[in-house]
Amino acid sequence: MANKIVPTKANLMATKSALEFAKKGYDLLDKKRTVLIKEMMDLNKRAVVLQEVIEKTFEESYTALEDATITMGSEVLYEIANSTPLENEYEIISRSVMGVEIPEIKYKKENIKAEFSIHKTTTAFDEASVDMHNITYLIYELAQVETSVFRLAQEIKKTQKRANALNKIQIPKYTEIVTEIENILAEKEREDFFRLKKVKDRKEKIAKEEMELNKNI
Repeated sequence: MANKIVPTKANLMATKSALEFAKKGYDLLDKKRTVLIKEMMDLNKRAVVLQEVIEKTFEESYTALEDATITMGSEVLYEIANSTPLENEYEIISRSVMGVEIPEIKYKKENIKAEFSIHKTTTAFDEASVDMHNITYLIYELAQVETSVFRLAQEIKKTQKRANALNKIQIPKYTEIVTEIENILAEKEREDFFRLKKVKDRKEKIAKEEMELNKNI
């Protein structure tokens, strides 16, 4: 008998209840895993798009910056760079996906303003400035997406581990115990039936013998 459980009807009911609970737990974990995987795949697709846009924007921005350096001079660019205001503050909040905290970066998106003298800057510099400004928000989103993917992957791994433990260990164990107890109880019922039948047959035989004896007296 697995785990040395006494084969009683009470233990059979308790084990069946544990088996049903394990099956429901596995179903819930399986559904959770499916939702998390879909969410992660959607975010992965978004990450790929963001990376491509960022790389392309960086490339265009650096090309424009090189042109601006040639026409404006590195000293002027350095002067303007030192006068550039810091980026606006942002807030990190979160949302829950099947119990997993997914970060969201909350910020106020502002359009770039012309803060430099028109006599000092060129079209190439303006293009580079706009691109770099927009890249900031793309990087925010990419950081948010990549962090979310990492957390989802960790939770999927944990969920998979728990689901495997139920499906490959707990459910088979309880199924085996239920089968063993049912077989033992069924065998015991058969033995009790034959025992009672033998007792009944013996009583009937004794009664018949007594009747025969009374006839002969």
